[in-house]
Amino acid sequence: MSDTLFVSGIQENGKNVEDNQLKRGMMPPLIAAVCAVILVAAGIVGWNAYSGAKLAEAKEACAAADTVRSNANEYNALLNGDAADAAAVRAEQVEDSKTVESLGKELKAMAPEYEGCVAEDAQGLDAATVKLNEQADWYGTHEKSLSKAVRAVTESKAAKRLETAKTNLTAKLDEASRLLADSDGKVADNATRDALSNAIDAANGLKDGNDPAKIDGARKTVEDAINGVNASVRAKTDADAQAAAAAARARAQAQSAYNGGSSYSGGAYRRTGGSASGSNTYRGTTSGGTGSTSGSGPAGGSAPKPNLSGGHGCGNSCPPPSSDGLIHH
Repeated sequence: MSDTLFVSGIQENGKNVEDNQLKRGMMPPLIAAVCAVILVAAGIVGWNAYSGAKLAEAKEACAAADTVRSNANEYNALLNGDAADAAAVRAEQVEDSKTVESLGKELKAMAPEYEGCVAEDAQGLDAATVKLNEQADWYGTHEKSLSKAVRAVTESKAAKRLETAKTNLTAKLDEASRLLADSDGKVADNATRDALSNAIDAANGLKDGNDPAKIDGARKTVEDAINGVNASVRAKTDADAQAAAAAARARAQAQSAYNGGSSYSGGAYRRTGGSASGSNTYRGTTSGGTGSTSGSGPAGGSAPKPNLSGGHGCGNSCPPPSSDGLIHH
């Protein structure tokens, strides 16, 4: 019986050994599988964490690169402000017409279309970041080039205005100097010539300056002084003409009052004018007929008066004058 128990014990122990050996043989694959599952899970978790970190990083980078809007706002403010004013300047208004052409080219540039950080993955956000940086650079570069073109047009226009102001003032000064010399003694009021002289001196002190507004102001002052002198010259000319006309009328009236006539008819002598200068006429009978004499002056000129005494005419027996002042036989 003891032998049976011994054998049975051996058998049980063998079975346990086999079971243990079987169990030991199955442990490595199981452990490996479990480890694999753990590694996969860890990998997934790690990848998700990495992807999430990359996505967050991409979003942050994209947001930081989104300076396009501020750059675009600055560019558009220039485009709709000073650039629009400069675009209205014509080529003939500037000293250098090429500045107007350059500005026209700048205004034709096509601005990029803004998209922003709208991608949902890191790769798309990275691409958006690159594009946003390029657009921001475009706006920054073109804002500078447009500013330069606008400044060139503005400066060229100012130079043209200054040149025109100086040219106009020089021409007006030449006119004023000639008038000042020609009007000496020909004005009704010499104060106008003094004002013109002062305006010329003041303008000569400004004609080489760089302020077109002051130069234009000096030209306007000279122009007003020129008008004043011209008006004074016309006033004196009119006054002289009126005085000459009045003198001519006075002479004509005096001559008319001085001229006149006188006559003698039928033995009577009378004047027909009211002045010492006139015409005397004598009509009467002399020996052998009737004669007449006429001349100038109180005595009837240089012709001799007929002898009315003695046998000539009626002598002392002449009848008295009739009512018409003549002696009738």
